[in-house]
Amino acid sequence: MTGLRIALLTYSTKPRGSVVHTLALAEALAAAGQEVTVWTLGRGGDAGFFRPVDPAVRQSVVPFPDGPPEETVGERVLRSIAVLREAFAASAAEYDIVHAQDCISANAAASVTARCVRTVHHVDHFTTPELAACHERAVVEPYAHICVSRSVADELADGWGLKPAVIPNGVAYDRFATTDPAARAAWRSRLGPYVLTVGGIEPRKGSLDLLEAYALLRTGHPGVRLVIAGGETLFDYRDYRAAFEARATELGITPEIEGVLADDEMPTLVAEASVLAMVSAREGFGLAGMEALAAGVPVVARDLPVLHEVYGDTVAFAQDAPGIAAALARQLSAPLPLDVGRVLAASYTWKRAAAAHLTVYQGFLARS
Repeated sequence: MTGLRIALLTYSTKPRGSVVHTLALAEALAAAGQEVTVWTLGRGGDAGFFRPVDPAVRQSVVPFPDGPPEETVGERVLRSIAVLREAFAASAAEYDIVHAQDCISANAAASVTARCVRTVHHVDHFTTPELAACHERAVVEPYAHICVSRSVADELADGWGLKPAVIPNGVAYDRFATTDPAARAAWRSRLGPYVLTVGGIEPRKGSLDLLEAYALLRTGHPGVRLVIAGGETLFDYRDYRAAFEARATELGITPEIEGVLADDEMPTLVAEASVLAMVSAREGFGLAGMEALAAGVPVVARDLPVLHEVYGDTVAFAQDAPGIAAALARQLSAPLPLDVGRVLAASYTWKRAAAAHLTVYQGFLARS
């Protein structure tokens, strides 16, 4: 099947998981002969994405100026939906497939076309009224749904009676499996051995649990540092970060907080890690862990059904801080076979993901 006009919608140009997914899928679909346009909001004056995008993919970055200082997260989300909806509305009819990748873009797209497809990466649980309503609409209003794991699809089936298609993520295997030795050496020189976590400091990432686990781990591994990368987010986690910082001070821990890095810095930071901790309270697939496996880095993951589904026996699982500490210690001293993890990571390709999406799109078009 060739020649579909596809709009992929996301909410940001920044390096968050669903944005990474959107760009990689867009490029793979374009390589398969489709006409793909990515729509997004350009926050903070951004005119493009956090990394170069294949020229075969068209981009429509909608300016999204900063709001007033007193703007709440809920108000910012509603304004995001309104701005993206207004910009996309005039073009929605041009596309055969309109595919939203998150809550904000699904609200924007589903309000202007009855043909909106939604990828649900994971199910969130919000208490802020605007966010809870946004989440609910983004699940019930789209015409059809895709999930990146069977576990998330089952949540939609149990909670909303939906029957999503399941298409796993791809992995940029070569990008993480083959990295620059000099750049890796620079990380090693600056940081020494380190436990890495990706995604910043926020509740969903289980940051406080990891901090407690690291405090236990360092008694037996005093030379290993805790490194935190990423953290770009639309939400306000100031209170959680303050609690994290206060607890770190109590424990006498000074994590190395790298923040959002340039795209070409991430593979070497991951590849040089002694172990990657992916202890999120919720995940849909866990792409960061798969990238670590591609780089030959052992992984400790939260004991969640979805991560058992995706990772099988290639990572060490743990549920609470003592368990995470013990699993980190095991992976540092006697890691699980790394070749098995590499093989698993290599099996998830964006080419295969794009082909599966095209099959699903064909089914949607036939039904509609």
